[in-house]
Amino acid sequence: MTFEEAVAMQPQWVGWWLYWLMFGTLVLPLALLIWRPTRVAGLLTVLATVAGGFGVTSMFNSMGYVKLLGLPHVVIWTPLVIWLIVLLRGRDMPVWPRRILSLVILTILVSLAFDYVDVIRYLLGERAPLVEAV
Repeated sequence: MTFEEAVAMQPQWVGWWLYWLMFGTLVLPLALLIWRPTRVAGLLTVLATVAGGFGVTSMFNSMGYVKLLGLPHVVIWTPLVIWLIVLLRGRDMPVWPRRILSLVILTILVSLAFDYVDVIRYLLGERAPLVEAV
């Protein structure tokens, strides 16, 4: 079973969330490359998203669709989002990059809320696959 097939077996909102997650952490950060004060933030966010996606894909291929798949996001995005918040608070930047950066931060924080809960539940013993292979 592919990752896409496993997601398709979840409630529909999960698929919609993953589409938003890709937009909010991969596409929106590319817009940050336009403004000098947010270029590094845009680049680091895209790199972190690609690295996290690679980690999730690798884990899915070896473990299946389990709650631990959020671990790469927890490890990679936690320090990133802290830095992005500090950047947003400390920099004088135009209104549009500030809005975009805020939306990127909010998207990552929502994802991390799901990811932390899932990783903790996995570590506490909920290790059954979320979707059974057909």
